[in-house]
Amino acid sequence: MPRIVRTRPRSGTTSGTSTYSSILAQVKEQGLLGRRIGFYWALFGALIGSLGVVWAAFALLGHSWFQLIVAAALGVLFTQFAFLSHEAAHRQVFASHKWNDQAGRLLGTFLVGLSYSWWMNKHTRHHGNPNTVGKDPDIAPDTIRFRPEDAAAARGPLRLLVRVQGYAFFPLLTLEGINLHWLAVRSVVTGAATKADARHRWIEGGLLTARFGIYLTVVFWFLPLGMAFAFLGVQLAVFGVMMGASFAPNHKGMPVLAHDAQVDFFSRQVRTSRNIRGGWWVSFLMGGLNYQVEHHLFPSMPRPALKQARLLVRDHCATLDVPYTETTLVRSYGIVVRYLNEVGLAARDPFACPLVAELRVR
Repeated sequence: MPRIVRTRPRSGTTSGTSTYSSILAQVKEQGLLGRRIGFYWALFGALIGSLGVVWAAFALLGHSWFQLIVAAALGVLFTQFAFLSHEAAHRQVFASHKWNDQAGRLLGTFLVGLSYSWWMNKHTRHHGNPNTVGKDPDIAPDTIRFRPEDAAAARGPLRLLVRVQGYAFFPLLTLEGINLHWLAVRSVVTGAATKADARHRWIEGGLLTARFGIYLTVVFWFLPLGMAFAFLGVQLAVFGVMMGASFAPNHKGMPVLAHDAQVDFFSRQVRTSRNIRGGWWVSFLMGGLNYQVEHHLFPSMPRPALKQARLLVRDHCATLDVPYTETTLVRSYGIVVRYLNEVGLAARDPFACPLVAELRVR
């Protein structure tokens, strides 16, 4: 079950500021916050080249059901471009804020079909208060519920789903691609994430219109109607599963902080984050998000430096007796499924489980 943490500073302990300053000094001393422009240009070039190969295969295959393989490949590539947009949003790519924003918006909005402004708004709040009740939008109640209180409040057909939400989580991710595109369009139409800058709203509206217009025209023009819909279904399913499966293991099942918890920055970020072991292939598949602890401590750190920072942070945590959580990818998925199912118990009968009642925030 989720543990609601109400931490307050203890007298006689090292201050949160000095705790973080110490590890930050070590990171700076080893030059781990320096830009890695060469890495990002090489990655971008490889992805663009791969995109060209995939579209060439699309043109050559014609009206063949092997096009579904092309669709799956596109789902993988769009996810990788989304990771690059995420890194640009965190100022990991360029030293210039303007260049990062332009790159993030071009990659995320035009190539992938997401609203860069909406993502920035939501993700910034998550980074400031990960797993914090009422502050982290990533644990706010939605189709999936992340706290017993929210699970117990579910009504109608949703309540039936929440009861088995752990088992339903990964199947539901096949719809996440559609959801992300819908949120992007809705954000631009309503101006929800760009009220402070109407210019960005118009830019993103134009980029989204061009993106969906070009993409859908190509698919439906060159493929028979049924095959075109199947193509889109596979591409969106792969994209949704890869996006959700990359972000979910990082915080789900970790301690949940009460709204008024007084926790220093270092402890807040480390205690609520989980790293994923597995080497370079996991780092590629997850866009560097497998080093979630380090990413939260140093959001602007380039992807290649996160592996080196991990050794410093892990030793620092051992010195301070702060839990440093790390597991395999498969085991993390098991943790997520079990956690969501345990939360879902509250949707069955919130009074039948003493543990649920005990863990409620009062």
